[in-house]
Amino acid sequence: MRHFIMTLALIMAATCCPARTHKALKRQPVRLILDTDIGADYDDVGAMAVMHALADSGEVRILATVASNKDARVVPVIEAINAHYGRGDIAVGAPSGYFAPSITTWLHRTDWPGYISSHFAHPTDSTSLAPSAVDVYRKVLSKQKDGSVVVCSIGFFSNLKALLESGPDRWSKLSGEELVRRKVCLLVSMAGGFPRGYEFNVIKDAAAARAVAEHWPTRIIFSGFEIGKNIFTGNAVCDMPGDAESNPVKKAYQLALSEDDRPNGRESWDQTAVLVAIRGYLPWFGLRRGRLIIDEKGNNAWVGSADGPHAYLVAAVPYTRIAADIERLMTHQHR
Repeated sequence: MRHFIMTLALIMAATCCPARTHKALKRQPVRLILDTDIGADYDDVGAMAVMHALADSGEVRILATVASNKDARVVPVIEAINAHYGRGDIAVGAPSGYFAPSITTWLHRTDWPGYISSHFAHPTDSTSLAPSAVDVYRKVLSKQKDGSVVVCSIGFFSNLKALLESGPDRWSKLSGEELVRRKVCLLVSMAGGFPRGYEFNVIKDAAAARAVAEHWPTRIIFSGFEIGKNIFTGNAVCDMPGDAESNPVKKAYQLALSEDDRPNGRESWDQTAVLVAIRGYLPWFGLRRGRLIIDEKGNNAWVGSADGPHAYLVAAVPYTRIAADIERLMTHQHR
């Protein structure tokens, strides 16, 4: 197994994809599209903080941040966070013309998405007014070099299914599946449970998850439920210097953790996917390769195979170390 993991790491290092963490190796920034259901949970806020910290260090170029959740506050929250890090010009999009869940937080007393969307500036009043996520995907992908884009999905698969099913348009003569095959090198997704699971991001749009698992034309790395549930972050975010009223990340965690009764912090599912999408899985994780199988109800199973198109993460270091590395990025101060 060790020989297999090292071989796979070398193969992936030869592509655009960030499967290596050799800091001495100079490489171009990862070109990333983030697809998030932010609002249903607040680990998405932490994931966006990780992404922007790595953008500040020059490790990633954020091409777009699209919502897979139709809740009205999702796009405003995304825009508020982008603006906080000085990137208010990042393209945003949301589901339009196809099914996608509409889910808000269970923390109704503090209602952190409502607070962020009402207290921090953002140009789009409601998610329904944002451009189509599929249109954003097709526009952005059409302008990138072949095999140069990493997609990171930390929410539902609704946009990705719709993208695969899209046809030629003003941006590209290619079908959605052909466009993805040409422009994307890797999809990293927080989804599923391994080797078997029944996980939120899958079950809320099981048809989309199943379609992506069966038809997505590039490699996929999954960060499963069992990974993030053991990684606790957020307390250091609440204690960051500076006024929370000028920092939507700090404010979101303060509000959410004050009601959520989690003294050790919040589980960190989505941050792991963003970390791997940008920096790669080493040294934090190993990979198990095979194929994800999803049934019509959203149950997932795994078929191991040395040449499978999918892989899932397994922890390679103590979870406390992963948490510390993630929270260090979450508490980065943008200048």
